[in-house]
Amino acid sequence: MGFSTLIDIFGSTIIGGLLFLTLLRLNDSATQNTYTFSGELEVQQNLVATVELLEYDFRKIGYCSDYTKIPVPSKAIIAADSTSIKFLSDVAPEDGKVDTVKYYLGTTSELSMTPNPRDRMLYRVINNAAPKGSNLGVVEFRLTYFNSLGDTIDFPILVPGEIYTMQIDIKVENTSAYDRQYSNAFWRQIRLAARNIRNR
Repeated sequence: MGFSTLIDIFGSTIIGGLLFLTLLRLNDSATQNTYTFSGELEVQQNLVATVELLEYDFRKIGYCSDYTKIPVPSKAIIAADSTSIKFLSDVAPEDGKVDTVKYYLGTTSELSMTPNPRDRMLYRVINNAAPKGSNLGVVEFRLTYFNSLGDTIDFPILVPGEIYTMQIDIKVENTSAYDRQYSNAFWRQIRLAARNIRNR
């Protein structure tokens, strides 16, 4: 075996090693892109599902198909806080019965089994039923309330009847991520007004 043969083998080994490292990097990059794109899609779908339900319920605050059941719209909101709200509405397919609906944000400790340390359950409670929530990656749910003049109502809200419009802020992250990089999406509904609480 000559010296030139050893140089050829050594050169081939180096080139083969470089190609192998490049292949490993491409594989890692492809895996990361797959996780990132699927995570962003999941976040968008979860945000849309959450927002659709919230808007549907919140726009029906003070609504009942039998309007005599909620004669005073200003009393439709029972309690309100920065991360929770309780109100009267006709939730079941317009059966003419007044339901009590409550939304509130859970704690991070409830979802300690997920890799994301910030995600929480957003609960929806109808009447006296057990709270129902799903892990859609909600990390922020904040409500801001305004009176009929457009001024912000400070917490604690002692007179819920003053609420005329509200702002909803929601932030969603994926529940698991590649290399701890969580995709997120933010949504804000500015001055959402239920028609029924404005009929005063």
